[in-house]
Amino acid sequence: MFKVFSKWWKYLTAKLSGSFNERADPKVQLEQAIAESQDQHRRLKEQAASVIANQKQSEMTLNRSLEELTKVNANTRQALLMAADADKRGDAKKAVEYNTAAETLANRMVELERSVEEQKQLSLNATQAADQAKAAVQQNSTLLQRKLAERQKLLSQLDQAKMQEQMNKAMSQLSETVGQDVPTMDEVRQKIEARYAKAKGMSELNEGSVESRMMEIEQATANVEAQSRLSELRSELGLTPAVETPAAVEAAKPAESA
Repeated sequence: MFKVFSKWWKYLTAKLSGSFNERADPKVQLEQAIAESQDQHRRLKEQAASVIANQKQSEMTLNRSLEELTKVNANTRQALLMAADADKRGDAKKAVEYNTAAETLANRMVELERSVEEQKQLSLNATQAADQAKAAVQQNSTLLQRKLAERQKLLSQLDQAKMQEQMNKAMSQLSETVGQDVPTMDEVRQKIEARYAKAKGMSELNEGSVESRMMEIEQATANVEAQSRLSELRSELGLTPAVETPAAVEAAKPAESA
């Protein structure tokens, strides 16, 4: 029973995940991925800063121990010299005191030498860790810059894809029937072209018909009568007869030919 439920749960999870990925906005998902990469880089830098800070502290501790070791070494030598000098003067008490101080300083010097050796190893390890942290930050920074550059490319491709999808959708709508009662663009174009061709054919037939010629003759006759009437009026008014215009000549030609 548990295995069946487990399989069903995995199937449901995969189905929901697939539906989400199909409906999710790629631009939003891209920005989420970039933001996650930036957060990861920030966390890496913080961790690297802690490692480098530890290396700096190790160096400072080692330097203080070396300074103290140098000082204790010098004091031990001075105590031995002062003990030897007191012994030469016959001051046994001072000689014992200086030798005791020299022994104490020598014990401290041995402890410091052991501590310095340990701190040198710790500082070396911290330095190596700091170098690795710096290299990791640099490498991750380069990868982040590549992702940012790739983001611009992907956003441009996404915009182009959206534009192409809109164009494909528009072209598909132009060539497909919108509804059962709505004709396609091809059907409308064919109907208009057929109507235009029929009108042009009728026009050509009318231009060569007898009725068309009769109308031209009547128009030419009317033009001749108008010109004759104008000549009579000019004569009555004593006006100089006007030179016949090309329009009058052209208008008279059909009448003459008729």
